[in-house]
Amino acid sequence: MVQCEMCGTETASPNRVKIEGAELKVCDECAEFGTEVQTDSGGSTSTKYSTGSSDDSSGTAGSTTGTSASGGSSRRRDMYDEIDELAQDYDDRLRSAREAANLSREDLADQLNEKASLIGKLERGDTLPSDEVQHELERALDIDLTAGGETDETEWESETASGGYTLGDVVERKD
Repeated sequence: MVQCEMCGTETASPNRVKIEGAELKVCDECAEFGTEVQTDSGGSTSTKYSTGSSDDSSGTAGSTTGTSASGGSSRRRDMYDEIDELAQDYDDRLRSAREAANLSREDLADQLNEKASLIGKLERGDTLPSDEVQHELERALDIDLTAGGETDETEWESETASGGYTLGDVVERKD
C-alpha cells in the first residue's frame, strides 16, 4: 500500500497526476484535482512530463478518472504548462530598453496608450505588468521580459550519501 501524496490515505494503486505543475502519486479521490500523466503503453516508464525519476512502473496508464480512456482528446490541460514566467529583472530590462531607445517615460506611455506613472512603477519593480501590457512593452521596445531559458539555477550538491537531492539540501530553516 502506498500513501496518497496529497491527503495521506492508503491506496493500493496510486494515480500519477500533475497538479499545479507538480507530478504526484495520489488516490482516486485526489486524482480529480489534476491532469493524468500519460505513460507509454510499451511498458516504458517515461511519461509525458519528465521529472527525471521513474521509480513507479505500476502501469497506471489504463486507469483514468474523469477523462476518456480513448487517449487524451478530452484530457484537461494543465494551465501551468503554458505560462511564461516573468523575468525577475524585468524592471531593469524595461528601463534599459527604454533608455536605449531614447524614450522618456511619458513618450513610451503615449506610444502604448498607458499612463506614465504605470511605466515608472514597472521600472521600479513596484508592480507587475498585466499580460497585455507586457506584450505591448515587448513589441514596442523589442525586448523579452519572460524568464524563458535564462534560469538562474545553481548546481546543488547533496549532503546525503545517496547523492539524491532532498528538500533539506535546498531549504534554509528559520528555527
